[in-house]
Amino acid sequence: MVATTAAVLAAAGALVFVPAGQAEPRPDALQQGIDKLVGPDRHPGALAAVRDRHGRTRHYTAGAGDLRTGAKVPVNGRVRIGSASKMFAAVLVLQLAGEGKVDLDASVEQYLPGMVHGKNVDASKITVRQLLRHDSGLPEYTDALFPRIETLLEYRDVYFEPRQLVDLANGMEEGRPSGGGWSYSNTNYVLAGLIAQRVTGRPFDELVTTRVIQRIGLRDTYAPAVGERDLHGRHARGYQRDMATDELVDITRMDPGWGWAAGHLVSTPDDLNTFLRALLDGKLLAPAQLAQMRDTIPLDPEAPSGAGYGLGLFRLPLSCGVVAWGHGGDIQGYSTVNGATEDGRTATLVVTSLNGSVKDKSVAADRSALLDAALCKS
Repeated sequence: MVATTAAVLAAAGALVFVPAGQAEPRPDALQQGIDKLVGPDRHPGALAAVRDRHGRTRHYTAGAGDLRTGAKVPVNGRVRIGSASKMFAAVLVLQLAGEGKVDLDASVEQYLPGMVHGKNVDASKITVRQLLRHDSGLPEYTDALFPRIETLLEYRDVYFEPRQLVDLANGMEEGRPSGGGWSYSNTNYVLAGLIAQRVTGRPFDELVTTRVIQRIGLRDTYAPAVGERDLHGRHARGYQRDMATDELVDITRMDPGWGWAAGHLVSTPDDLNTFLRALLDGKLLAPAQLAQMRDTIPLDPEAPSGAGYGLGLFRLPLSCGVVAWGHGGDIQGYSTVNGATEDGRTATLVVTSLNGSVKDKSVAADRSALLDAALCKS
């Protein structure tokens, strides 16, 4: 749910590659790596699920699940998944495309007449496909909403209608030309959610629940109701640093409406792994739509060689020579990275604060390398 290059790649699960010839991790190396992510200058807590190519899952936790009580991080606890929600939204739109209800190459203006405008923005030249692959050039509304890290706390109890988010983008300076290359913007996925609602006549949350979550039996994944601020069930508490006091503030209770179709879902590491496996195994999309989802465009020049973005899905080259597919995400209190390979390996790793809330900035590289190790070892 962020816009800068480095932050977007972190949210997407971009990897720091392990040098060639480095020894394979010992059996307990993943737990050691997760333990290393937590501490006073790092994240409060961490949890992960790693599924090997035979379908066996191991769960990991580290740190505190509640800094006030000292309770441990719950195994496979619920967390806010931020931009990992984009995979769910993209699947929904691609399902509708497969049913002939959405034309990926039709314009945004055709589906949402008059809604998208702004300086040098022509909605008649922006396609649904460009929304899904972040090639629309539209401004990022979160840059207006969260111009400083302090505002992440200020808006914790504020609800935004999806149309308000679009209007924030409409009022910003111009973005980039449509079709001008990959440029991550949450605005794209708010519009994709609105298109899904327009063509079906049903709410986005209902659509993603019935067509995606329930279809593959995700028991711990849900879309928060309008105005809902608490997490259901067992969950790790999330924290955001207050830059004025230097204290970590419990921000578990917050309104995620500002993310909507771009990032408001709740899930668990195991459910995200199940989603990724179902996606790659063809249980959510017909072959033609899955192929389009994995048809990628290059990221910016700073991205690792071979990395790309399809329709709501990152292509992530691993140090062991294989490719993983996934989409991580950031939202107040939680940061998720994940990936799945063609041969069945799948991993999701969550920490309970954003990178901007940690003092030891090297933790981001450690987390990315750990995801690479988990997928290459499993």
